Amino acid sequence: MKVLFLSFVVGLGVGALYGLIRVKSPAPPIVALLGLLGMVLGEQLGIWMHTKKLDVPRAAAVCLVGERYDSAAAAERRGSR
Repeated sequence: MKVLFLSFVVGLGVGALYGLIRVKSPAPPIVALLGLLGMVLGEQLGIWMHTKKLDVPRAAAVCLVGERYDSAAAAERRGSR
C-alpha cells in the first residue's frame, strides 16, 4: 500500500510540475493509460512465468521455429547442463 501511495504522490507532483511550467502531457491520457496497463500486465506475466519455472528461452525458440513444446524434454535439457 505504501508503494501505491508513493507512486500516486510522485505522479501528482509531476503533474503539478507540468502544470506550473505549462507543458502538456507527453501522451494523450488514453495512450498513457494503455501503456501503463501493458506494463502492469507484462510484469504480472513475468512473475507468473518465474513462479511456474518455465524455460522461457526454449519456449521462445519453439514459437519461432514452430516445433512442439515438450516440458519433459525441456526439464531433461535443464538437468543435463
